[in-house]
Amino acid sequence: MSSTSSPSPSPSPSPSSFSFSTSSSHPTPEPPGAQPTADPFTPPHPEQARAHRVHASLFRIAERHAATEAQRGRQAHPAVLGPHEAVRLVALLLSGGAQPVEGEPEVDHADITAALSLVPRVRGELDELEEGLLRMARGRGMTWPEIAFGLGLGTPQAARQRYERLVGRLRAEGAEGSAAAEGPEESEGKGPGKG
Repeated sequence: MSSTSSPSPSPSPSPSSFSFSTSSSHPTPEPPGAQPTADPFTPPHPEQARAHRVHASLFRIAERHAATEAQRGRQAHPAVLGPHEAVRLVALLLSGGAQPVEGEPEVDHADITAALSLVPRVRGELDELEEGLLRMARGRGMTWPEIAFGLGLGTPQAARQRYERLVGRLRAEGAEGSAAAEGPEESEGKGPGKG
């Protein structure tokens, strides 16, 4: 079986076969159909880079430290490894609060980086929970002095300011839910049934 044609080298892409990404302030040549890539001369925005690592971080920790039933038994929710559980697990393994099971790899720098990458997501989830609890407390007729007591804050004003900061931060992050649709008079506690 002889071939009369010899393999030809792959043609190098012509400048016209590249598209330019508009996701950064500098155009970046990209092959057609490729996912946008960062400009090699501009460092990535830390928040965007962290967002890309979140899924990989959770997967890495689950694969290395929550793959077996014995490993998952250390979690509060053994069936699901959520971001907060992943961060907690790495912290416990590092501190000695949890012992590795036989054959489990030692926590390494990449595991720590993965856990750190998940911290902003965990903080965001806690912010959403706290904002929701505060909103529901107000809806159930709790006063700002009662809420301040529950939060361990010294004044009703501090509790109200904390709530307003949470609402503002969640709105700025583009969080979904009623916090994004809430009007300013409700966040100040001037709605019906407020005390």
